[in-house]
Amino acid sequence: MPKITIAAAQSRTLPTLPATLSALRQTTAHAATRSIHLLLFPEAYLGGYPRTCSFGTAVGTRHPVGRDQFLAYFQSAVDLGDTPAGAGEDWVHRRLAVAEGKQFRGDGTREELEGIARETGVFIVTGVIERAGGSLYCAVVYVDPVRGVLGKRRKVMPTGSERLIWAQGSPSTLKAVTTHLNGIPVTIASAICWENYMPLLRQSLYAQNVNIYLAPTADARDTWLALMRTVACEGRTFVVSSNQCVRYSELPAWISSHDYVCRGGSCIIDPQGKVLAGPIWEVCTDDVPDSAVSTATNSIGGTAIGDGLVVSEIDIDDCDRGRLDLDVAGSYSRNDAFKLTVEGLDLNPPPV
Repeated sequence: MPKITIAAAQSRTLPTLPATLSALRQTTAHAATRSIHLLLFPEAYLGGYPRTCSFGTAVGTRHPVGRDQFLAYFQSAVDLGDTPAGAGEDWVHRRLAVAEGKQFRGDGTREELEGIARETGVFIVTGVIERAGGSLYCAVVYVDPVRGVLGKRRKVMPTGSERLIWAQGSPSTLKAVTTHLNGIPVTIASAICWENYMPLLRQSLYAQNVNIYLAPTADARDTWLALMRTVACEGRTFVVSSNQCVRYSELPAWISSHDYVCRGGSCIIDPQGKVLAGPIWEVCTDDVPDSAVSTATNSIGGTAIGDGLVVSEIDIDDCDRGRLDLDVAGSYSRNDAFKLTVEGLDLNPPPV
């Protein structure tokens, strides 16, 4: 069977949405020159991850400055034209009403992503901060180069203080999507950041027979790699994790605390838990000096690429080879004794 080339981009959010979309276009075009079929961008890449910002909050109090910070963050978010409840397939297939005089719903970001995927031939998966109504959602959108947007999911459980600024997404959005990469049928789904620490959520993805499991994140700690290896081995799936590389000076101007830097750590893992590529530290696709290519990487497995892309060629058949002795959603699950249901989600593998 032919091989598939997959990659994680360690890109950081730029000061404006148009600038970030332009960078996404350039990175995707570069990925196309390397014959990459699927490219994952980090959590909150479009819209930004407000690292270190307190939004002026403490238990029982809010400072007016924090409300201005939230306003700036809200206005930088992406409008994909969906409803607050999430319109599901009606949104995917553009069955929602469009305002008079407009060609589409939202701010045009969806259409721009579809154009980039179509022009480059690369399947794009990117994290977004999505605004719908008066709420923000941490989301991931799947963009096929032929069919356009196949689906979008919203983080069901924001972590820690993220809960103040992000609403909870519907578990029905955990639905996997199917496509063909290099002519090979694949089933793709994502768990965002610390959703990966939710065992039942992971099981809901395994049950759908996912063979490319995407984990965009904001966690750059060493413990993250251990979790990704566990997910890959547990689910007998390829895991791709992508994180932004952000320096102090690159945080938005409205964030007053600059006491943290995110070092990235993107990686690709095979169904036996082996690290194929990465983790890569402190290298970003944006403005990387030549000296960083050879010095700012710390790769355990595979090759850490100096342009900020973590790349690996994979054999999807390895997923089935791994199920010789472990299939946590099938024979090994003892589904006669243990049952999992998810509100609004069909856990059967989708047709490929």
